[in-house]
Amino acid sequence: MEPISPPGKQAATLPGAVSAAQKTATLLILLFFFLLGVQGLGDGFRLLGRDLLEAFFATTENPFMALVVGILATTLVQSSSVTTAMIVGLVAAPENPLPLANAVPMVMGANIGTTVTNTVVSLAHMGRREEFFRAFSVATCHDFFNFITVAVLLPLEITTGFLRRTAVALASTFGEVGGVTYENPLKDALKAALEPFRSLAGALVEAEEGQGILLVLFSAILIFGALLLLVKAMRSATQSSIEVFITRFLGRNAFYSILLGALVTVMVQSSSITTSLLVPLAGAGLLTLEQAFPVTIGANVGTTVTALLATLAVAGANAQAGVEIALVHVLFNLSGIVLIYPVPFMRRLPLRAARRLARTAVESRKWALLYVAALFYGLPSILVVLHKFFE
Repeated sequence: MEPISPPGKQAATLPGAVSAAQKTATLLILLFFFLLGVQGLGDGFRLLGRDLLEAFFATTENPFMALVVGILATTLVQSSSVTTAMIVGLVAAPENPLPLANAVPMVMGANIGTTVTNTVVSLAHMGRREEFFRAFSVATCHDFFNFITVAVLLPLEITTGFLRRTAVALASTFGEVGGVTYENPLKDALKAALEPFRSLAGALVEAEEGQGILLVLFSAILIFGALLLLVKAMRSATQSSIEVFITRFLGRNAFYSILLGALVTVMVQSSSITTSLLVPLAGAGLLTLEQAFPVTIGANVGTTVTALLATLAVAGANAQAGVEIALVHVLFNLSGIVLIYPVPFMRRLPLRAARRLARTAVESRKWALLYVAALFYGLPSILVVLHKFFE
């Protein structure tokens, strides 16, 4: 007679297994809807018509204006992942794609815009001086690092195009290594899932331009909503161990801290969550600015995975361009780390600037609010003026 397992043991293991399967299924479904949004964005812009797209692309031919678009888009949706996923969709659009050269400064702008979240989070500590000083300095060191990176790499990119050229070379190398063409069932599934929405847009509006607007709006909402839910789902699955994980391994080695920031960001699919998590830890005195800094720049690298995922949804003649802009995002963040972090003087710049600003903000809270307004909205205004000046 076969032994019967204790019912208590079955009851203890079965719910956990079901829960894990449900979480995995949820994550896969949300990822599918995210990719569906990227696919729909490209199709929607194709329907908008050449004249409208050419007007937009002509504006972004100026790198200052393209940078402004990246900053403002990211501050509005509060996610560089959403912005870069949309940029991938635009660059890889089947018809009238966004030129790769125009998209590079937009990616840089997204890196600046994404830092607004953890800076705003730090404002919650304004009521306690020492706590606010620690929290605000950790939040703004990310701002200053990204700003310095753009200040160094944007002029270099304008004059040499090294990011774009390197990404094109890498993408072509990967293509040669693959060398195999096959029917992608994921792309077929995305096209089939998008067809009802295209039919609905056609039923609501006769003009192709109107259908394109509806499809773009739907796709943008789908990308934003799917990423938002994906972030929540992944955060709930990892939140219990992230804080322990961070506090246990911080300070041992800068390389491990950078790697930690990248891994946590990949897990939660949001650099804003990673950097925002550091703010209350710093405010509570659990970690120093020097310990938090390498984690924040590692988060910059981790967030590039979203753009790489978005390339899974692109197909057609311009699919390679989508891979290229995703690689530009990776190269930009890696270049920033290589150019700035190993050099002691450059590495200390964002830390000193963050501490100095935090001291000023502690003395007068209005400077903290003025800083947020100036960096994320005043700076784009200055760039618009520069665009007009150099026209």
